[in-house]
Order: sequence, then C-alpha cells, then structure tokens
Amino acid sequence: MEPRIQYARTKDGVSIACWAIGEGPPLVWMGDAVFSHVAIEWHIPECRSSYESLVAQGRKLIRFDQRGGGLSDRNVPDLSLEGRLADLEAVVNRLGIKEFDLFAIVDSGPPAMAFAARHPDLLSHLLLWCTSATGGDYSSLPQIEAVRGLLDRDWPLYTETIAHFALGWSAGEPVRRAAELMREAFTPETLKKIYRATAQFDATAYLPKITVPTLVMHRRGVAWLPDDGSRKLASLIPDARLAILDGNSLLPALSDWDLLAETIDDFLRGDTGPKHEGGARPSGTAVILFADIADSTALTERLGDASFRAKARTLDSTLRSVIRENAGTPIEGKLLGDGVLAVFTSARQAIGAALSCSRTGDDAGLPLHVGLHAGDVIREENNVYGGAVNIASRISGLSVPGEVLVSETVRSLARTSAGVRFEDRGERALKGVGEPVRVWAVIEGGGE
Repeated sequence: MEPRIQYARTKDGVSIACWAIGEGPPLVWMGDAVFSHVAIEWHIPECRSSYESLVAQGRKLIRFDQRGGGLSDRNVPDLSLEGRLADLEAVVNRLGIKEFDLFAIVDSGPPAMAFAARHPDLLSHLLLWCTSATGGDYSSLPQIEAVRGLLDRDWPLYTETIAHFALGWSAGEPVRRAAELMREAFTPETLKKIYRATAQFDATAYLPKITVPTLVMHRRGVAWLPDDGSRKLASLIPDARLAILDGNSLLPALSDWDLLAETIDDFLRGDTGPKHEGGARPSGTAVILFADIADSTALTERLGDASFRAKARTLDSTLRSVIRENAGTPIEGKLLGDGVLAVFTSARQAIGAALSCSRTGDDAGLPLHVGLHAGDVIREENNVYGGAVNIASRISGLSVPGEVLVSETVRSLARTSAGVRFEDRGERALKGVGEPVRVWAVIEGGGE
C-alpha cells in the first residue's frame, strides 16, 4: 500500500513532506537534494523494492523530501546546512521518534554528520553513502560544472545528462525515470540555489566528535565521488567502518541493492567488523598489511560487474591462504570491500606475504596496491583498527600496481632479515596523517 504523506513544520516555518512505513527500530533515510520525491519514488520499481526490503528486515522506514524540492516547500530562503538539520529535526519530532538509525546519501552526508555529533543520544547508528564532509567535493566536480550551463538552456537534456552520470551510462530505463523525477521535484532556479548552498556545506569539524557507530559506504564505480573520499572520511570519524561495494550507480537502489541491504542489516544488527579467521590475533605491536585491487573502476568497466566480482572473490580467497601460509592473520569480511587486511607478528613474514600477494594479483590479472606499516592496533571483538591500520591503507594507495611499499618502521624491523632490498621513495604526505611518512619500495633479490 502506498505510504501516507504527512507534513512536519520546521522551527523556521518550512513544511517538510515525509512518510513512515513498517514496524520496528526506526531507520530515517535522508535522501540527496537532486533525486528526491517521496511520492514519485514509490512508483519507481527499484526504489520501492529497496524500501520494502528494509521494512522486511523488521524496521520502520522514514523518508522525507528536504527543503527546496519534492513535495516539501520549494521557495525557501535558507538552504544551508542548518536548514537541512532543521528538516531532520522536524520530521523526527513530528513522528515522535526518540532514537533512530540515520542513513544519509550524497549531499545529505554533512548535515547527518553534524546531527550525529550534536545529538549522539538520539542516534543508534550512522550510515553514510557516497558522501564527503564538504559539499564542494562533489558539487564542483569538472563533469558537473561542464553541464551546468544546460540548466538554463535545455532543462530536459540537463536532467537526462545528470541522471546518466549518476546512475551509469548503461542504466537504461532507470535513467529516464530519474530524469523525470528531477523535473517533477525541482525547477532549474531552485536547483541552482541548492547547488550554491550545498557547495558551502562543511562538517569537517564535527567528524572527531562523532561517537555513534558509523559505517561509510561507497560503490567503486561511482564517478560522482572517487572512493578515496570515502576512505578519507572513514579515517577521520572515530572507529568508523568502511564498505567499498560493487557497482557504479550513485543511487543505492541500483547496482546490486541486495548486497547493500545485507551490509546495512549486518551493521545495524551488530555484525560491525571484519571477521577474524583462525588462530589468536597477535598481541602487542603488529605489522599491518593492506592490499587493494588497483584501478578497480576500469577493470569493472572492462570485465563487467559480475565477472569482476567473481574474479575478485577468487583472488580474495587466494590472498587469505597466502597470508596464513606466511603466519599472518587475515581480517576478512565484506566491510573491507575490495581490500584485504592482515596482521603479523614478524616484519620478515609480513614482507614475504606482501610479495606473494602482489605476484598472486598479477597472475590473476588483478594487480594490487600493497602497503605495510607497523604499530599498535586497537582490538575490539573480531576487528582491528586504529591509526596504524589507516597508515598501512594510505601507504598501499601510494604504490603503483604490483609494487610493495613499506614504512620506515617496517624497513627498520626487517632490513637485515627479510632477504630483500629497499629503495627509498622519500617522505610522503598521507591523507588524515599529520606528519609525512618515509616509504620504501621492496625489491626482491638480495638483502641490504
């Protein structure tokens, strides 16, 4: 049955359209400012199916149109981050919700981050989808700027171009539906005002203050915001988890919604960390290995989503075997996306595993970025995380495909025992790390 549209009034007098369906713990879906119309969405098969699947998980789902678009008031002077916060507060007050999970996508991310920092008593979990702490990261992309002129000259062509860009150029019928939704939800004048407002969003100062369990999600093929933005975001929110999923659609309902729904369900039910495979996790300081498939977006385009995912799963299984053969402990789980994380008690064994992983990726036609760092890790249930893990991930991202890079710390531990050479790659600035880190490339054949 179609949801009943209700209206909430904000503290500055704006009417916000919303609906609620299902029974159970409330999940508020805070949509983006471009593809949002709470009535039309229900008649788009992919959107309706995604909403119904969340309800089938035993949740009460709440959706609303933010100010400026959809069925909410459009002629609104205040489209700022504070205005968006007022929309969310009005909806939860109207529906009498005392505690809820919050799912925010794209430009709803900064307001959601601010809300989580300000009201930790009201949130159980925060889920962030394809977003960034600052609106300029996605509103000023060259691709977006290139077609901005169409807003005034050809509104239908503009909506179709943006829909193709966001959903993927091969999406077909969903693109037509998304473009139609945009034309119903906004006028060109209102959308220009929204773009100017969201470009000013900045929730960076709120990130260290977020204490609720947070899951940062991204699809590797989304052109709207590269996945390194989501990796950075996850590194700046205390204890946040990161999920890099398959697909190329900015809209959650497309590109393997079932996998996304399962990821959300696992996180909300407490399955929040990568699983630990076999054996006791090393104690004390650990050597951390992070390996990530290089240029996965291009590979996905070339191989297709299904083929790439099958090859990646096979490689993931092989890499875990290689890690165990080198006395490492793989930390495995879907929340790592296409990355593999492992910890070792020996720098020599970690380097041996890293080189073997690199060769395995090359043999599989899926070259890897591989990085190693050593430091204290935080242990909680079946997960390891902390600053040292983030540094290992950043070092991995610096490597060229097929190369193994290590920090100065790992080189110092292994320089006389690993049977390899190290080439100095200099000090490098790492995202989210205050001081530069000296990195070295591992060269097989003869010690130093």
